[in-house]
Amino acid sequence: MNDFEIVVIAIGLAMDAFAVSLGVSASRGNMSIRPTFRLSFHFGLFQFFMPIIGWFIGHEIVDYLKLNIWIAFGLLVFVGTRMILVGIRNHPVEKRDDLTKGMSLVILSLATSIDALAIGFSLAMLRLDIWYPSVIIGVITAMLSLLAIYLGKKLNYKFGNKMEIIGGLILLIIGFKIVFFENNILL
Repeated sequence: MNDFEIVVIAIGLAMDAFAVSLGVSASRGNMSIRPTFRLSFHFGLFQFFMPIIGWFIGHEIVDYLKLNIWIAFGLLVFVGTRMILVGIRNHPVEKRDDLTKGMSLVILSLATSIDALAIGFSLAMLRLDIWYPSVIIGVITAMLSLLAIYLGKKLNYKFGNKMEIIGGLILLIIGFKIVFFENNILL
């Protein structure tokens, strides 16, 4: 596998993290450096480790892959629904949950990196090295998450509290995408 192929795969894997970063940032507004770092770092870190885990598990993962898709779906639907409800209730920004901390951050990081687990499994089946591609995947995910956070801040400035609802809808769409397209279910 050449560098171009690795970068294309990394960009494809980073799109879920990009969309979630955009939604979280757009709903939160002016995120300081700490939450920005936490979100982009954790998305990059999980995208780095998940292919490695998939690679080491190898053949054993086939039976469990579909279960992981449903877990990711459930996590995204849970967090997305909470964001929509908060946006509808129009709570002040100070009272909203910080999705860049604690279990919310872990849930989002896991849910957006399930695809990377399958990539690691695929690389193991092709008997390819995992370390270099995992580093590239993690770095690109972190960089695209930073870009999305920046764009999300701009959207929040323009649209305000409505972005909480849009951010929740983005998470729901990603959850349904995982279920329908990863399971090859046609709508």
